[in-house]
Amino acid sequence: MSKVIKIKKGLNINMLGTAEKIIKKANQAEYYAIKPTDFKGIRPKLVVKVGDKVKAGTSLFYDKFQPEVQFTSPVSGEVTAINRGERRVIQEIVIKADSTIEYEDFKISVSNEFSREEIIAILQISGLWPSIRQRPYSTIANPNDIPKAIFISAFDSAPLAPDMDYVVKDCTSCFQKGIDILSKLTNGTIHLNINADYPAADTFVEAKGVQINKFTGPHPSGNVGIQINKIDPINKGDIVWYAYPQEIIAIGRLFEKGIYDATKIIALTGSEVKSPKYYKIIGGASIQNIVEKNVAEGELRYISGNALTGSTILDDGFVGYYDNQITVIPEGNYHEFFGWATPGFKKHTASRALFSWMIPGKKFRVDTNIHGGNRAFVMSGEYDKVFPLDILPVQLIKAILVEDIDQMERLGIYEVDEEDFALCEYICTSKTEVQSIIRNGLDLMRKEMS
Repeated sequence: MSKVIKIKKGLNINMLGTAEKIIKKANQAEYYAIKPTDFKGIRPKLVVKVGDKVKAGTSLFYDKFQPEVQFTSPVSGEVTAINRGERRVIQEIVIKADSTIEYEDFKISVSNEFSREEIIAILQISGLWPSIRQRPYSTIANPNDIPKAIFISAFDSAPLAPDMDYVVKDCTSCFQKGIDILSKLTNGTIHLNINADYPAADTFVEAKGVQINKFTGPHPSGNVGIQINKIDPINKGDIVWYAYPQEIIAIGRLFEKGIYDATKIIALTGSEVKSPKYYKIIGGASIQNIVEKNVAEGELRYISGNALTGSTILDDGFVGYYDNQITVIPEGNYHEFFGWATPGFKKHTASRALFSWMIPGKKFRVDTNIHGGNRAFVMSGEYDKVFPLDILPVQLIKAILVEDIDQMERLGIYEVDEEDFALCEYICTSKTEVQSIIRNGLDLMRKEMS
């Protein structure tokens, strides 16, 4: 019988705009993009230029540190733009899609007998190797490593997150195929972690070759880092790989069809969406088709991902490689006169500072206002209320700020990722950008230990 692991510390943020359980096939977007900034720790080297014709699965760029790892186009069409940011860092490779998608044929044998080396080579050339990431550092997995385990979080506890049981309900065959492929990449256990609070989809429950673990409790119970910590913690020198259900399904489709099919289901969510629901799209799509005439008027924030950890995009921006959700909330560009003195029935609170705590089931129209300015970074147990790891969060952050490598190791830097600190940033009375500090620490450790 599966073990149930209870997460006691955390916080659920009840927001308006949960996606209705209706899957709508979105009209094909005109433009698609792959964003090198989605992938931590890589240095992209372009292999295409503006005007080149590509197919779905054609390489667009590779990582200078791992040249065999290819990043491929999700659609066929013409490369119309290569957008760069500061210091000419590549931000997006934009493709204008053909009306009918053509695919690169990777000529994969129907045989189930693939060696580990063959699987890695196929995943690398097809562009699906970046689907597999590693801890520590939350970077793309190094194919030369053999992980002690592979973790799959089959549910997401973030605000307005899509219901993965609903998303994968018709993908049992491809999911199992993906699991079978992953099993060749490790000598350890594949941990499939599900939510114990409601019955999981048959796709998960009937999966073979995995160890099913059940989790219950508030966010961040769905974070893979929390799950790793509770099941098989990472010590110095350990390597753990992880992936998510739709990425596993894409791997399964690759080995069943021999093509890179980037189809995925995303949830369009948020208080400013008129009709929040699920959409079937091709990864990297512009969101223009699904938000046009479907959002409220006013100044809005479009987020690829959830409100805690997602990336800001434009209203015609592109879905991130790893994202299964688009969130639309109001901008918070306003000043509150004596805002601290109001009862606050319409504001979400993590404490009892506002009267809204007396209405636990209420859903809130949350905006981007941080309700105050930066203050001295002096804490006394604030983060510990929402941080379920057996780690001292404030001490770790301070060790990162002074770049004390030894202290960072002792305080558990190898076990964390910035998403594990998202709630700390949300409740922080100092308005400190905690997630960016954690990422700087991880990048520093990776550089020092390479």
